[in-house]
This record gives sequence, C-alpha cells and structure tokens, in this order.
Amino acid sequence: MAGALGTILSLAPASLLTTLVQQSAANETFFAREAGRIADLCSLMADRFVRGGRLIAIGLSPAARSDVRHVAVEFVHPVIVGKRALPALGITADARDIEAQVALLASPHDMLMAFGQADGADGVHLAAAIARARARGCLTIAFEALGADVELLPPGDAFAWQECVETTYHVLWELVHVFFEHGIDARGTGSHPGASAFLYPFLANAPPNRDAIAADVEQSVIAKARDINALRARTLSMPQVEELHRAAASVRDRLAVGGVVHAFGNGGSATDAMDLVADLRAPPGNLGLAQHPALDLTEDSSILTALSNDVGPDLVFARQLDAYAEPKDVVICFSTSGNSRNVTAALEVARRRNLLTVAFTGYDGGAISKSGLADYVVNAPSEYVPRIQEAHATGYHLLRRLIG
Repeated sequence: MAGALGTILSLAPASLLTTLVQQSAANETFFAREAGRIADLCSLMADRFVRGGRLIAIGLSPAARSDVRHVAVEFVHPVIVGKRALPALGITADARDIEAQVALLASPHDMLMAFGQADGADGVHLAAAIARARARGCLTIAFEALGADVELLPPGDAFAWQECVETTYHVLWELVHVFFEHGIDARGTGSHPGASAFLYPFLANAPPNRDAIAADVEQSVIAKARDINALRARTLSMPQVEELHRAAASVRDRLAVGGVVHAFGNGGSATDAMDLVADLRAPPGNLGLAQHPALDLTEDSSILTALSNDVGPDLVFARQLDAYAEPKDVVICFSTSGNSRNVTAALEVARRRNLLTVAFTGYDGGAISKSGLADYVVNAPSEYVPRIQEAHATGYHLLRRLIG
C-alpha cells in the first residue's frame, strides 16, 4: 500500500497519510490477533444456525444502522452461488425502545450483534439490550465494550473502525458456512464438505474434526485481511487517488452553492450509500468534518416498492432523481459490477440533468466505465463482492475526509 499512500502524501496533508498508514497496520494487527476468536465465533454461530437460531443485528445511530442492514442482507441474500440463505434481521428502533424490541423478538437460540459506540446514551441502551438478550440465552456479539459474550474491539478513528467492523462481519458470513455446511458445530461433530468445498479446498480432505477445521479457518481469516489490504492498495493507485481528489473538489463546489448529494446502490451497496449519507449529514464528532445535505435514495421502502411494482425496478433511482434533483446537485452511486441497470439508468438521468456524478465500481468497471456514464469513477479491481465493498468503504471515507 506504500505507493498509493505516497501518492496521497503528495496530494493531501501529512495527517491523512498518517491516518491511512496506521489504519492499514491496525487492520492487519487486529485480524492477526483476533483470528482464533473469530474462527471460534464462526463455529458458535454455525451451531446456533443449525439449531434454528437467527442473527439479530441492532444499532441506533445513522452510521450503525447501515451496518445493521449490511450484515442482515449478507446473511439472507448470499452473493456466492451455492451458499445458503441464513436467517438474519435488523432492528433500528428508537433508543428508548430497543431493549423492548429485543425482548419481543429474541429467542434462546438466536444471536444478537450490536453496532454502535459504548459512550453516551446509545451505549447505555445497547448495553441494556445486550443484557436482555443474554438473559434470554442469546449469544451476544459487539464491537465495543458493551457487556457482550464476544467483544471484538477494532482500533482507529470512526472511519477506520467501521471499515474493520465491516470486514469482520463479512469474514463471519464467509466462514460460518465452513462449519455450517461441513456439519461441524461447537460440539465437534461433522459430516461432509458440502457446497463450500469449491471455495475452501482444505474441506475436501479434512477430517470432520472441529479443531482441525477451526485451525484452517483461523488462517483463512488472516488471509482475507491481507487480501483486503492488498485490494485497498490497488484501489488507491495513483490515478484513482487523483480521481478522488478531483471528485472531492467538484463535490465541494456543488455543495458551496447549495447542492445536495443523492446516494444509492443495491444490497450491500445500498448500505454503503446509507453510510455515506450518515457520514455527510452527521459526521463523527472527532474528525472535524462539516455537515452537508444528502439524501439516501434507498431509504424509503414505500417509494422503492411503489416504483418497482408500477414502473419496474430499473427506474427506482432514476424516478427519484427526476423528483428531487436540481442541476447543482451531486450523485454518488455504488455498483460492484458496474452494470446494475437501475444505477446506470439513474446515471443517464443525471447526465441529462447536468448533475455531477461519482461512481464506485468493481470488476472492470462494467458499463459505467465503458460508457463514460459518470464524471468520476473509482474502481476496486476485484471480482469478489465482499472485498470490493470493503475497498469502496475506504474510498468513500477518503472522499468524505477530502470534502471536509
């Protein structure tokens, strides 16, 4: 990642370089330290899923809610052929109601995953919800010191913390299937590799032994953490860092004359849009960033379902831009393939209406890059969706820092 960070140093304050260097090192250190515990947690979660348990994610702040939605969609809608859909749901109730909602919905075999900071009122309510879930027999997981059974505590500022948390729940989703489909549970029983064998070759010849599988899963956690650092380095190549700087300057110009950011994407990319909008409207208090007006076009389920039902899913974002956008506004969109039809349709509307457009893509950039549909394109050159989304998080967090 050094070359990319050297480029950033030439274009941005040294403090930003320091932040990104520390973030990269902290990410690798965190996963090396926690790989064994993450592997154990995968086994515990698989055991709960086998017994009919569900993953219940909770969060209260706007940024935490994006992680709640993201982890739920990953488990329910697996992006890899052969993976099973696993039951997961998100609760983003009012802080005063979160404990009551957990008490209403949580069952003894369930897992509760809490997103949010331990400090302040939200932390008090999250801790109370975790305590209620533990009393019901749930396995509880948190990324802050909130009294959960398993607490994984990433280092870094708010953006670095979120990126590390996202990688953690992606890895949990990826590797819980190793135990689940191998039939290995927390008691150490097992049967056969199942549909995960093509993704994890060690399963094909491994004995049905929980400790042996856990050791391989632990190494896979470390490998995946290295993979995302490598992809971040490729995403923050010299041309793309320059693209981010130009995009940030253009966005600032639009915001200065009263422009509004409109963000959108599908699935996990929809939660990236949610997170970016949260970071624009309510930035973390310790980063010194200004508030900016932004709309999440994935937020209103009534509008999305009405448009999908009446005019088709390809137009769910385009029609909203028709309704909301002014020529001084900004579009920031996410598509891991670069080919999502509802994203490209919205970019076509944005081009006709003279909106500034910034796109985050994966693979080879797809139709967005090939057709020149966006003014600025930041590509994470990978064909694996979880890693693409993690690199996108680093990219849009950098864009957010540069906007100021």
